[in-house]
Amino acid sequence: MYFTSKKISLLILGITALTCSRAMFLLFNDPEGPNLLIVTGMAAILYFSSLTAYVFKSSESKKLVLAIFIQILLAAGFYFCLN
Repeated sequence: MYFTSKKISLLILGITALTCSRAMFLLFNDPEGPNLLIVTGMAAILYFSSLTAYVFKSSESKKLVLAIFIQILLAAGFYFCLN
């Protein structure tokens, strides 16, 4: 997936970071549900960690896929460490 605009790619990274963070906290057995501040903080951690891989990857064709894969792996890793 290669988009001509960087804004679209960054928006996709932001949406996937929020989705992965929300899904991670929904899987915990919490009767009150996930806190919005905590979900947003985890989404920021996921976003900026995948953004570094997105910026420093040299191949244009696989940058977005690699960044999304990093977000999914980090969310799964945090879930198994916190659970």
